[in-house]
Amino acid sequence: MSGNAILTLDKVDRFYTQGDRKLVILDQADFTLHRGELVALVAASGTGKSTLLHTAGLLERPNGGQVMLAGRDCGQLSDDQRTAIRRNEIGFVYQFHHLLPEFSALENIMMPQLVKGLARDEAASRAAELLDYMQIGPRAAHRPGELSGGEQQRVAIARAVANAPRVLLADEPTGNLDPKTAGYVFDALTSLVRQSGLAAMIATHNHELAARMDRRVTIEAGKVVPL
Repeated sequence: MSGNAILTLDKVDRFYTQGDRKLVILDQADFTLHRGELVALVAASGTGKSTLLHTAGLLERPNGGQVMLAGRDCGQLSDDQRTAIRRNEIGFVYQFHHLLPEFSALENIMMPQLVKGLARDEAASRAAELLDYMQIGPRAAHRPGELSGGEQQRVAIARAVANAPRVLLADEPTGNLDPKTAGYVFDALTSLVRQSGLAAMIATHNHELAARMDRRVTIEAGKVVPL
């Protein structure tokens, strides 16, 4: 399966300094995510879950080690280079949907495509396809405030994959939802990963959902270890 590796963290260090104190979050951490794989990151608050996601997603630079995306070391690239890679290769979903309230569901999904340079009609067509795939096509013209929590998160997922990224990173994407709605959103996300060959790492405290993924990992003493 190593030939299908999309994202690899190789001996990654991440620490912060507070005065003369060094706070180590990741310590020689190793992790590999493969094409079409769904991995659950189950870790308590304060163990480095968000730091791992931000480092893997090129939002933060590692202090040491390599962050490899499709075989390319991206961790130490310039801000502009990392921004371009995030725009095209990595999708993010957060606990709160962060949709733009003044735009419709369709327009929210079009935004990253327009930023990438896609023509408006192409972006609209792709956005409509994704809404249909997420089973909320009839809600295309609705603004976020007119959508339920589950619908908002499905729009956020569709927006995250609008530019066909290689990797999807999600931080508690069902954390604000009731169990039934969380199940619907997770099923839609799983189906998307399987159909597209996307590689996904999802941070969650929901052990039932975590058990349905391909494998589970956690963070212990700055290392990524299997559960």
